[in-house]
Amino acid sequence: MFQTSYRLTRRSLLAQITLGSSALAAPAAFAQGNKAASASNGPVVVQVVDVSASQIDVSRDFLVGSRAAWQDLNARGGLRNKAVRHMVLEVDGSAKSLRGVADALKGMNECVAAVGTVGDKVAAQLAAVLRRELPDLPHVAPWLHNPGDGADNTFSIFATRQEQIAYAIKSLSVMGVQEVGAVYGSTSELATYREDVERAATELKLKVRTYAPTTTLDSLATTLNAQSPRILIFLGGTPELAQFAQGIEKQAAQRYIIAMSDVNVVALQQLGVSRFTPVIATQSVPAVNSNLPIVRNYREVLGRLYDEPPTAQSLAGFVSARYCAEMLQTVEGSLNRPNVFQAFAKRQPLELAGLRLNPDTRKRTGVLVTQSMLGADGKIVG
Repeated sequence: MFQTSYRLTRRSLLAQITLGSSALAAPAAFAQGNKAASASNGPVVVQVVDVSASQIDVSRDFLVGSRAAWQDLNARGGLRNKAVRHMVLEVDGSAKSLRGVADALKGMNECVAAVGTVGDKVAAQLAAVLRRELPDLPHVAPWLHNPGDGADNTFSIFATRQEQIAYAIKSLSVMGVQEVGAVYGSTSELATYREDVERAATELKLKVRTYAPTTTLDSLATTLNAQSPRILIFLGGTPELAQFAQGIEKQAAQRYIIAMSDVNVVALQQLGVSRFTPVIATQSVPAVNSNLPIVRNYREVLGRLYDEPPTAQSLAGFVSARYCAEMLQTVEGSLNRPNVFQAFAKRQPLELAGLRLNPDTRKRTGVLVTQSMLGADGKIVG
């Protein structure tokens, strides 16, 4: 039976998503409403979540937002009076666990879409697997920073890493900045994003100094000197940025760090940042305090179902699920995989309560990118 109320803390959510590699998490209880949908014979969507240590801060919040959206939808009648069965498959970042997920999906003919895969590395790996082995299964709104050319079964709606970098560097150019530092959290980020950073900087006539970790990130921070750029673009996750900020703390020089969307500002706030180092987070969703209808709805639903603060990542998860649900509403005929794939394959832009989404990466312009700042005083602005 459905429960009449449902609020989860961060700790209880972590307990739910650590069930063992390739385990199916049972659908969470739905908040009951007058139009609550029937739980039987509804469409199944699967969400693959990376719960490895380097991804957990992003994945946890993204999953909070996704679950909130599906629970709210089902409380309002679901799809065609049937509850959407939202199932979670977890991975630990290893090839073995991803293989287990792929095999599980092959055996789930009732699954009409893989939705909101998170984080970026797993989303990219799963996209490649689905392209080869399950080309008829829509891979919808994953947390994927490099979605490719949009010619396969991946339907990405969030700003790419290249679009985030271009936005961040352009904003610096407008402010009259002439030189920036590019700090990479690992050799992987260096290899993946250095060319994008340098290309964007060249187009805007900015000089870039590259800082790559050879030992630890806090040690890398101590190599900065009076001649080093005051503004640093950081390519890496929340734990890496926290470590780098701890190194900067040892210097009596204020610097500004421009981070990308894999940095969870709320988690960073809890970890603490240097009193000399405000962090500006570049995000692929509206600001969580925005007055857009979709964001207001997100805050209302999150506050009703979860004991969690709003974050960019949980808003992204909410938008991911809502986008999928809106597209499922447009499916002609039965809600089976072929019909669902056909609906997504049109790659039509969608207006989602004030937020314009375009899954066609070949044709979209004006992709949404925003920024918010975690000040040296620990307060979030924007």
